[in-house]
Amino acid sequence: MNTYSRIFIACSFGVASFLAAGQTAPLTASQMTPQPPEVNARGFILMDYHTGAVLAEGNADQLLAPASLTKMMTSYIIGTEIKNGTIKPSDPVTITENAWAKQYSDSSKMFIEVGETISVEELNRGIIVQSGNDACVAMAEHIAGTEGAFVELMNAHAVRLGMDNSNFTNSHGLPDENQRTTARDMAKLSVALIRDTPEEYKIYAEKEYVFNGIKQYNRNGLLWDKSLNVDGIKTGHTSEAGYSLVTSATKDDMRLISVVMGTESAKIREAENKKLLTYGFRFFETFSPYKAGEKFAEQRVWQGTKETITLGVLSETPITLQRNQRKDLKADFKLNQELVAPISKGQVLGTVYLKLGDKDIAEFPLVALEDIEQAGLFSRLVDMVKMRFQ
Repeated sequence: MNTYSRIFIACSFGVASFLAAGQTAPLTASQMTPQPPEVNARGFILMDYHTGAVLAEGNADQLLAPASLTKMMTSYIIGTEIKNGTIKPSDPVTITENAWAKQYSDSSKMFIEVGETISVEELNRGIIVQSGNDACVAMAEHIAGTEGAFVELMNAHAVRLGMDNSNFTNSHGLPDENQRTTARDMAKLSVALIRDTPEEYKIYAEKEYVFNGIKQYNRNGLLWDKSLNVDGIKTGHTSEAGYSLVTSATKDDMRLISVVMGTESAKIREAENKKLLTYGFRFFETFSPYKAGEKFAEQRVWQGTKETITLGVLSETPITLQRNQRKDLKADFKLNQELVAPISKGQVLGTVYLKLGDKDIAEFPLVALEDIEQAGLFSRLVDMVKMRFQ
C-alpha cells in the first residue's frame, strides 16, 4: 500500500454545510434546517466560540460606530494587565479631572469625583456593569498614563487579535467619526475576552453594582431571560450608532456569540440577539469527533522495537455542524512520510480529514501516540530488505 495515499476510515458522526444569510438549500427529512432568521440591524453575526464557525451573518464587515461596545476592548486590556500581574484588583487609582463624572453628564457614568481613590476592582465593575465612561478614562490613565497612550494599546491589541477593520480613538465609545468597528471584529474580540481573560469575563454576568450608594443595573436585559443561559457581554448606544448588543450564551458543550449592531431600540437589540441564539442552539451542535489521546488508526512501522504504532490526535478537535447528520460524516487520513523508527510521541506523521460526501470539511494533525525506539542492527537490516519489496 502506498503510505502517501489517503486511507478511508468509516465512522459515524454528523455534519452539514453552513448556511449564510441569503443562501438557499434544499431540505431533506433528515436535514430540516431553515435559513437563518432575518435580523433587523445594520450588521450582525452569529459565531460558535469554540470553532469560529459562522452560522449566520449580514453586513458583518460594514464599518459601524461601536458606542459602548468599545468598553469591551478597554475591559480586555484591564483583564490582560491583571492576568499578567502588571496591575492588581486592589491597586488604588486616584481620579483626575479628565475622569471626573461631570465630564460625562449626558452619558453613562459611575459617578466618581476628582481626587477620590478608588480600587481597580471597583472601577472595573463600573466599566462592565455600569458602563461608566468616567471609569474608563480613570483606568486608561492608570494603565498607560494618558488616555491617548491607552488608545494606542487598544489598537495594538486589535491588530494582534485580527480585528482588521477596527480603529479606536477613545476608551469609552463616545462619538468620534474615526472610531469604527464591525460585527465580525466584535465577535473576534468576544472570543478573546472569554478565552484570554476568564476572570474578567465572569464580571459580565453580574446584574447590578452599587457605588457611592447608587445602584445601577446591567443594561444587558438577556441576563434575566430564563430561556437562555446568557452570561455576557455588552450593550452600546448613541444616536449615531443606534442600539447594539453583543451576547454570549451556553447550552450543553456549546457556546455561541451573537453580535447585533445598529437597531432602533433596546428591546429590538435583545429580541434580535435572542432570535439568533435560539436558531444556533436549535439547529447546530459543536462536538469533538476525537478526544485527546484517542486511537484513530494503527500503522506499520519499520526498523523499530514494535511493528505497529498507534496514531491519533493530541488535542480535542471540535467542529460545528448541523444537527442530525452524524451518520453521514466519514474520515480518512494521509501519512506524509514513511514510518521509520525512531518516532517520538506527539510527532506529526500525517493529516486526518473529516468528510461529508466528497467534501473535506475539517482537517487535523495526525500524530504518534507513543514512542517507538529504533531496533537493533539485525532487525533494521531485515526491515530494510522488506521495505525494498513493499
